[in-house]
Amino acid sequence: MSESNQSIQALGPHDGNGHQFVCYADCCSGIPDAPHEETFAAVNNVVARLQPQPEFICFPGDEIKGLTANEKTLHEQWRYWFELEMKWLDKENIPLYHTTGNHTVYDSVSEAVFRQVLSHLPQNGPSGEEGLTYYVRRDDLLLIFVNTLSLALGGEGRVESVWLDQTLSDHADAKYKLVFGHHPVYSVNGFSGICQRDIDPEDGRKFWEVLTRHNVLAYMCSHILAFDVQVHEGVLQILTGGAGTIHRMPEGIEYLHCVQAAIDNNGLKYQVLDTSGEIREWLKWPLHISASTTWDQWENGDAYNLRGIDESEDASEQFVVWRFSGICDLANDGEAQTLLCGWHSTQDLAPFWIGLRGKENRLCILLSPEPGRSPHLWRGPTLSPDKPFEIQIGIHTGMGPGGLLWRWHDSAPWSSLIGASPWGAERLTWPTHWHIGYGQYGLGSSSFRGTNLKVTGHIQVLHLQENEG
Repeated sequence: MSESNQSIQALGPHDGNGHQFVCYADCCSGIPDAPHEETFAAVNNVVARLQPQPEFICFPGDEIKGLTANEKTLHEQWRYWFELEMKWLDKENIPLYHTTGNHTVYDSVSEAVFRQVLSHLPQNGPSGEEGLTYYVRRDDLLLIFVNTLSLALGGEGRVESVWLDQTLSDHADAKYKLVFGHHPVYSVNGFSGICQRDIDPEDGRKFWEVLTRHNVLAYMCSHILAFDVQVHEGVLQILTGGAGTIHRMPEGIEYLHCVQAAIDNNGLKYQVLDTSGEIREWLKWPLHISASTTWDQWENGDAYNLRGIDESEDASEQFVVWRFSGICDLANDGEAQTLLCGWHSTQDLAPFWIGLRGKENRLCILLSPEPGRSPHLWRGPTLSPDKPFEIQIGIHTGMGPGGLLWRWHDSAPWSSLIGASPWGAERLTWPTHWHIGYGQYGLGSSSFRGTNLKVTGHIQVLHLQENEG
């Protein structure tokens, strides 16, 4: 058997109780002998090699090149996509669910074609959105597919939340809830733009509030030609835009891929597979870490072992988390204040800095893994002046730029800090020298000007395959 035909082990639910599926999107194909036909086929080859095969596949948009005023051309592209490019799929046993996309639903004609071609999809959406927005109930799993290009609301980047809220309420008994749509709510890799790159901000705020209130596990989307994961108020945003479009956002970092995932009592786990079938990224969520009361006290100058991963182990990552507490200064002039700074014994800038910036005491993280290059910035919440604070900062090396996390306390949900970088802590060589309360140059260097600063920390090695209780 050639390497391209070797089976790939799919992740499955623990003890067989749960669900496993594939999500991938954005191939922009449907044209014979065009470049995307070959790249899409390479990704499909990986999906076809999964064992066991997925229970279902979700494709959140941009199956075909589209973006044409010729209705006949749209029908031809859809026909080629289904009858030839997806001929390999056992559609009788593996349902294929779709969402609208900017290449497939961009005006009234393309919307009508989408409805015709995909008339087999459930017609249980809100009035006027039948076939564009819908839900699927698979035993204890609820799948909701939303239209992020609602012409009734204004077109691309617009999405409704009233029907979504009601549907989640009607299926409150569902143990697992996933929502799919084409556009992200939160910007990815610095590619942002109201309604063109992201969902309209006000629509997005309402949409995310519904997801968090109903304990949705993840919103899975596409549109940006990348893989990305973030978490906001405990809900994952998983973006997969690597099904075949030859461009990358950005080039040199992103890659063609599919996402194979499983859900069970322990939560959600996924593996991101490239066209060779190799695992490029993975995650198990939610995180399970010890109570902060058990974490170690950190002191200035200690050489903490932040490189404890055994490089010989497959699929291991690291989660480093700190708890900061203290009282912010009342009279803040806006200059940077260090909470924690790590550096090497060289003349390079500190590669790792956590602190406060601006008169509003904005929590910020700076990563500078490449000497001579500008640091990349992530921004978090603000801390009130002259008041006690407690906040936890976590660094997950397997979540890319979305792996810089914060929460207020042990029982609060995690959220990703906001940045514009296409990479995260995976590029860091962890520092060997640390300062608490002041910067790289010693006392008086970007010092914390409040009082009672205390830092505790915890380091945990994570594995994709391990015993699960």
